[in-house]
Amino acid sequence: MTVNDPFSSSLQLTDEGRLKHFLTLDGLDRDLLTDILDTADSFIEVGARSIKKVPLLRGRTVVNLFFEASTRTRSTFELAAKRLSADVLNLDISTSATSKGETLSDTLLNLEAMASDMFVVRHSQSGAPHFIAETVTPGVAIINAGDGRHAHPTQAMLDMLTIRQHKGSFSGLRVAVVGDILHSRVARSQIRALNTLGVEEIRVIAPATLLPNDVESLGCKVEYDMARGLRDIDVIIMLRLQRERMEGALLPSEREFYRLYGLNQDKLALANPGCIVMHPGPINRGVEIESAVADGPQSVILSQVTNGIAVRMAVMSMAMSGQVSERSRMAAEGAGV
Repeated sequence: MTVNDPFSSSLQLTDEGRLKHFLTLDGLDRDLLTDILDTADSFIEVGARSIKKVPLLRGRTVVNLFFEASTRTRSTFELAAKRLSADVLNLDISTSATSKGETLSDTLLNLEAMASDMFVVRHSQSGAPHFIAETVTPGVAIINAGDGRHAHPTQAMLDMLTIRQHKGSFSGLRVAVVGDILHSRVARSQIRALNTLGVEEIRVIAPATLLPNDVESLGCKVEYDMARGLRDIDVIIMLRLQRERMEGALLPSEREFYRLYGLNQDKLALANPGCIVMHPGPINRGVEIESAVADGPQSVILSQVTNGIAVRMAVMSMAMSGQVSERSRMAAEGAGV
């Protein structure tokens, strides 16, 4: 399956339209995204309890398969699974059988044979979670924790939850996404989510070397000038420079990038007074954003981290419920019911 496969929604959803995998936001409608946000809202208070657990995934086994390094995403997925009362296995890819020559398919099939119920997958290859869900272990719920330059759907949804908390609704909002759009799977998922949820305008602000050729086809306007791009903006989403994915000299220097596209207090003052500032992390201070802004009153970056656990709890519980529903339907059909 390619990442732009028009049947992505049918792969992710049951016949009744319930989530059974969470691979991409492509093909998911506003009602389903709103349902994810509402479910996440219901989980936020779990983090404030003395015992931070609910029994929704009790007896289920969740395997974190991170083929790329991650701290924040991996730890929030692990916390989310544990708060849902799941058993969690963090597979160390560097010491797993795949590093000894075993194929990815064989590794996954062996994990499935151990009665695993869900794989949380981060991979450097775009489309890897789709491949796993469609051809390797379709009976295991697959959650995409970021694949190549393609998608990072849970990050986008925790960003949407943060925006809704601070702005009330998406209607009428103008949102700016600033920085390394070319290499950012987060930006692609954010733009998809923002358009689906009905914001008024999305602007991407970046140098031409950090923009994909087809960026406007994603449903956004392009601005190359930071000062012009930030006027009348309600939400600013800064992106990390993806140095590990860059090839060639795309930037003259980090200092020059910060001068032109880094967010400081003077540039923030050009946006609407109530504008909020976001960043998916990790932050490169003095490269993408100055500390006075990252730690300032308009920053909601730590709220994003908190909301990441709730959103991932929502997605995991909904996908597991959808898988159970799908198995029950198939069993009934097999029995001729």
